[in-house]
Parts: sequence; structure tokens; C-alpha cells
Amino acid sequence: MPVNLPVPVNQDLHAVPGLRIGVAEAGVRKANRKDLTVVLIDEGASVGGVFTQNRFCAAPVQICREHLAKGADVRAMVINTGNANAGTGEDGLARARSTCDALARELKLKPTQILPFSTGVIMEALPVDRIVSGLPAAIADAKADHWLRAAEGIMTTDTVPKAFSAKAEVGGATVSITGISKGAGMIRPNMATMLGFMATDACVAPALMQQLATELADGSFNRVTVDGDTSTNDSFVVIATNKAAHAPITLLDSEAGKALKTAMLDVARKLAQAIVRDGEGATKFISVRVEGGATGEECRKVAYAIAHSPLVKTAFFASDPNLGRILAAVGYAGIDDLDQTKIDLYLDDVHVAVNGGRNPSYQEADGQRVMKQSEITVRVVLGRGNAADTVWTCDFSHDYVTINADYRS
Repeated sequence: MPVNLPVPVNQDLHAVPGLRIGVAEAGVRKANRKDLTVVLIDEGASVGGVFTQNRFCAAPVQICREHLAKGADVRAMVINTGNANAGTGEDGLARARSTCDALARELKLKPTQILPFSTGVIMEALPVDRIVSGLPAAIADAKADHWLRAAEGIMTTDTVPKAFSAKAEVGGATVSITGISKGAGMIRPNMATMLGFMATDACVAPALMQQLATELADGSFNRVTVDGDTSTNDSFVVIATNKAAHAPITLLDSEAGKALKTAMLDVARKLAQAIVRDGEGATKFISVRVEGGATGEECRKVAYAIAHSPLVKTAFFASDPNLGRILAAVGYAGIDDLDQTKIDLYLDDVHVAVNGGRNPSYQEADGQRVMKQSEITVRVVLGRGNAADTVWTCDFSHDYVTINADYRS
């Protein structure tokens, strides 16, 4: 079960004018499951995206980058689950292009106006025929209020769909923001998440979309880890349909730009944290806050060293306050001139270590009380400066091994 993550309700998800979504059962890997999604975008929208930093990136990632780099007027996306089309070489590229060609024919568009996405098992040939056969049904299903269906249609090992919405006042107009994501394992995106899509009817200049997508990812999906693995298929796409009644945003640091980014970042963080809450086998949601760093980068180094550590994560699963594991992770995070005598460690309200050593007033019963909670904050103070940052992670349970051992069966 996910950690304090309710199943989204369709009525709570706002339709975004200028965008429709259709879902079908194409039998990509298994029968009788939603596994093919199309997103239809009205002409005149602005689109930006960020993708995995894994050099062994999947065929659809390569094609998305190519189409966006050409400045194409993106009018549709096609997403399949069950097959990642990664580790498939030139044949995988040809199959991904065939998917774009097929949807372009159905919609009377150019193939470069289509962005393809895949998620699922790596190193298996994409069943293009099944996807192409399913496209008419997905297109026929397309409606503005099908966000929840799409969230269900992109799931792999997720136990619940992930979707959130918000309204915001931007430039004198009320705009809608809705996003979905999928992911539960193989999560250390290093850019975004395994798959994430967010749309708004706000008016945003096309030249600004890449910056907006990058900043949203940096503030949300780039702050999560389940297991420290960066997927081959990570993709995060942001769409502005430009339907709202306000002047186009041309600067993110303008009043309208700040209002939009703040609202979109809130949705992006909820989506990113939902991935951690639904981490494979997770029983606890853990915030790792590092303060007093010389730079934000070194704060993130320390935070990720803690969040990635299997020893730390298994201790959290067992509710075992074996907190030397956390201090050890701080020490090997890669700060060469770190002064351990300045480090303080907290578990929620419990002051565990002071000046690099055990706090004389610390009682293990207090640490265990916190470790038994379903939500925990680890706070490390480095005593080096004023920088701070936070990442979110989960524990490692027996179920994580079981889920990944059985993933392909």
C-alpha cells in the first residue's frame, strides 16, 4: 500500500481547454488493461520537455528530443505501457517512428508533430501492430476530462494512479493546471520522473517552455529517489495550450510568470512525492533536509547519500534507530573538507547528534518513536554556510525485492 497517498478522484481533476485525452486497451503486454494513451493538443500550444540523463536512453526519448529540437508544432502524444522500447537499437527507433507515422496519418499531421513515450520492460521489441491497431479506439475515446484514465493507462508497478490539479490567478485570468505521473521503482530520475505530463491553459511564449519544464523538474522530480536507479525512459513534458484570457508570459520572473510557476511547481511536487509514497514496497515516506551547506549542490550530495543508502533505508523499514548509518552517509557524500565536529543530526524533533557526536540527552526510545512513524524528516546541519535543500525518499522493504524479482513474470 502507498504511504498516505489516496486514489485521485476524477471530479477533482480540472480539464485543460485545448487538450483531450483518449485511452484504449491495445494488449501491448497483457490483455484487458489500459495501456495506450493519446493526448490531442489544439494548434497553437507551447510545449517543453526534459528527459533522462541515462546515456542508454530509449528510442522514444531520442525521437522526442529530435522533434522538440526541430521546433515542431507538437499536436499529439502517444504513450504506451508494458514495453519500454529501450535497449532495442535501430529497430527500436524504426518502431517508435512507425508509431508516430501511424498517429500522424490518423490525425492528418506530420510525424514530427507527434511525441512518443514508452514505459515497461527493457530490451523487448515494441509491438507496433498492436499499438497501431489500438489508435482509432484511443482517438475515439478522447475527452477533456480523461486525466484519471490517462493516469491509470501509464501505470506499470504503480499501485495507484497519480494525478493532481490546481487553479491559479495569472495575469488577471483564472487558469487550470493538471498533471499525471507514473513511477514506483527505478527512480532516481536525474531530470524528472519515469513519465510525467503536465498541462495548463495559461499563455506561455514557446521560447519559455524549455526553461519552465526544466525549472519545474529541478524543483520536484529532481528531488526524489526510490532506489537510486536512473531509468532509460524518464520523460517530463509541460504543455501550455494558450487558451486563457491573459497576455502571453514571456518572462518567468514577471508577476504572471511567478504566479504560474508557483502553482505548477506545487502540482509537480505532489506528483513527484506521490512516486516516492508509492515506491515499490514502501512503508515510510522520508524527507531528507540538509541545512548549513556552503552550496545547494553539496546539500543535495549529502541528502542523496542518505536517501540512496540501502543500509539507511532498511533501518527505516525496521524502525531501527541505527543512526550511525546516517552519519556515515554524510561522511562519504563527497565533501572533502567537511568538518565532522560541526555536524548536527535531527529526527523530526529529536536532536540525535551534536557537534558530530551523540547528543548526551538523546534517548534511543525517542529515536525509535520517530522511526515508527509513516512520515519522517531527517535533518542534517553541516555548519558550513547558509545553503539548504531537500530530497524525498522511502524505505526498503522485503516487498521491494519481491516486486523486482517478479517484474517480468
